[in-house]
Amino acid sequence: MSYNKVKVSAEGDIAVITLSDPATLNAASVEMGAEIADALKVAAYGTEPKRAVVITGEGKGFCSGANLQAGPGGGKVDPDGKPDAGAALETLYNPMVSVIRDLPIPVVTAVNGPAAGVGCSIGLMGDLIVAAESAYFLQAFRRIGLVPDGGSTYILPRMIGKARAMEMMLLGEKIPAAQALEWGMVNRVVSDADLLPTALGLAKQLAEGPMAIGLIRRMVWQSLDSSWTEQLNIERQTQRIAGKTEDFREGVAAFLGKRPAAFKGR
Repeated sequence: MSYNKVKVSAEGDIAVITLSDPATLNAASVEMGAEIADALKVAAYGTEPKRAVVITGEGKGFCSGANLQAGPGGGKVDPDGKPDAGAALETLYNPMVSVIRDLPIPVVTAVNGPAAGVGCSIGLMGDLIVAAESAYFLQAFRRIGLVPDGGSTYILPRMIGKARAMEMMLLGEKIPAAQALEWGMVNRVVSDADLLPTALGLAKQLAEGPMAIGLIRRMVWQSLDSSWTEQLNIERQTQRIAGKTEDFREGVAAFLGKRPAAFKGR
């Protein structure tokens, strides 16, 4: 399937989704957001499903935030004659980030240059996050009189704590890659030249893993909202699913046979 604002390629069992509007530093237009969501669904549920996804940006930036050329809310106006700046969140951006969250396969984000606004949210949705030395993360909303969106008010306090999340959102200052690593926002910081190879290397490890990899990512997302008792029950129920997979049988056989396991993702 062809798209206008994203490029999709395959590296074996890995789908590489590249945000592709370099003239705007890959600003997330309505069209791009819809294409990202569709490309993710095809990667996970299509006729040739993949076992991992890498999301990155073309050129000098990952994603500079929402494309505001159509006006806030994509041009939708409320009955009071004023724009509804949240309209596109309801119809597009919230479903898009929810698709990422709910995928049955792991996601690696490879962040190059600016990851601002909703681009910051997309970058931080990765299960593993690799940042280039050129990368920075920016909650830019206060600069234009809006509030953080794309799930960032959910992700950031849980990722880096209330104090640092407040600092990012209220002050709107850039968080360079090295600081993001120190704060626990990313897993790796590498040279720009090594960004995609590193992300692909991590994705390959995930793609070669058992079906349980996808179950693990879902459980961790669920844990952000679960009580202790609820999470123990989630572990119990998910272990039942994992224990019925071919990969579990192969893993046990490989362990007993003292050989590497050859997982098939099912």
